[in-house]
Amino acid sequence: MVKVITYGTYDLLHYGHIRLLERAKALGDYLIVGITSDDYDKTRGKINNQQSLMERIAAVKETGIADEILVEEYEGQKIDDIRRLSIDIFTVGSDWEGCFDYLNEYCKVIYLPRTEGVSSSEIRTEKRKLAIGTVGENSLCQKFIREMQYVNGVEHKECNQDFLGVDAVYIATHPDKHYEDVGRALRAGKHVICESPIARSEADCQELLTLARDNRLILIDAIKTAYSTAYSRLLVLAKSGKIGEIVSVDSVCTSLEDKAGEMGVELSSKQNSICAWGPTALLPIFQLLGSNYKSKSVISKIIDESLNFDGFTKIDFLYEKSVASLKVGKAAKAEGELIITGTKGYIYVPAPWWKTDYFEVRFEDQTKNKRYFYQLDGEGIRYEIVAFAKSIESQKKNLYISDETSLSICKVIEDYYKGEYSRI
Repeated sequence: MVKVITYGTYDLLHYGHIRLLERAKALGDYLIVGITSDDYDKTRGKINNQQSLMERIAAVKETGIADEILVEEYEGQKIDDIRRLSIDIFTVGSDWEGCFDYLNEYCKVIYLPRTEGVSSSEIRTEKRKLAIGTVGENSLCQKFIREMQYVNGVEHKECNQDFLGVDAVYIATHPDKHYEDVGRALRAGKHVICESPIARSEADCQELLTLARDNRLILIDAIKTAYSTAYSRLLVLAKSGKIGEIVSVDSVCTSLEDKAGEMGVELSSKQNSICAWGPTALLPIFQLLGSNYKSKSVISKIIDESLNFDGFTKIDFLYEKSVASLKVGKAAKAEGELIITGTKGYIYVPAPWWKTDYFEVRFEDQTKNKRYFYQLDGEGIRYEIVAFAKSIESQKKNLYISDETSLSICKVIEDYYKGEYSRI
């Protein structure tokens, strides 16, 4: 029996895929089809699949062409599969010609002509593109615009204050203006992705979330960390009991671009520490421990009393069976790490943890320690754009950041502006 194997993503399965599979099957007696996992696709720069892994597997299975289906999850797996399954022929489309010649050492390699004029990328691109406008701080907007070019089906368009000519808006204005700007965009019928916090009070955030829901619009926080693969995986590991019961979460986010006395611009135009870093630092605390804390204490170093501008803030949370702390600062510097403490071990994410592509799970017995590495492109911004676009297409809000988390972040910000903090 001649065994043939081929690999692909098979997103939005089309006639070209089917013809390639048919020709691959004709090369032998038994066809094995490897379908790339979402994580492995990310390492290859393919971040905008329209279908989940299970949907893509089901689509290939329904063709009835494959005798066996497996999932490709890591670089080098092709060699492992060929050896393990005693493969006679490896085949792939001619657009990869020469790339897999190294496999000739293990089996015969055949490049098949692809069906011209048909590809998943073209199908995704043929759909009406989602036009996204940007409003706010130039450096943030430029980053967002730059990352859009890596996402199929979205494009940047200039928009005015009435948001004409766009389907959605990225808002990166000063937090004091978020409530007004987000509300105006939603009332104009536009989907919104807004730098967190969405508003400076819990009630205002709830009003905006309700307005979006009632008008069948998507409103999400633009906390890029939430959309990265590494962060998603560490949440799963922490919640799975891998490190036992979680007893503490310690989160630190600082930067020194706004050192006291060296601001260079009016403080009124800048974000203070609690708004600039607070949402990111709060994210793992609320996503792991929830928002039903028993108490919190806040200590801030204030640079300007009239503006409530904190150069540094420390917050401690007390829960029923756990504690949490965060440090944020724009006029102070600390190691920007994340540590999740459990009864069996702990998860350590090195600085800057909010951009991590790597973390460790550590135990008393160091031989059980494990390191996890994941692809991170564009600081995670392109991943949040993908999630935003998919939410709009499906008309279903993604679950990366829940409404409860958004509201809890705004509540902490609101309490700060009420003066509920001690000064140092």
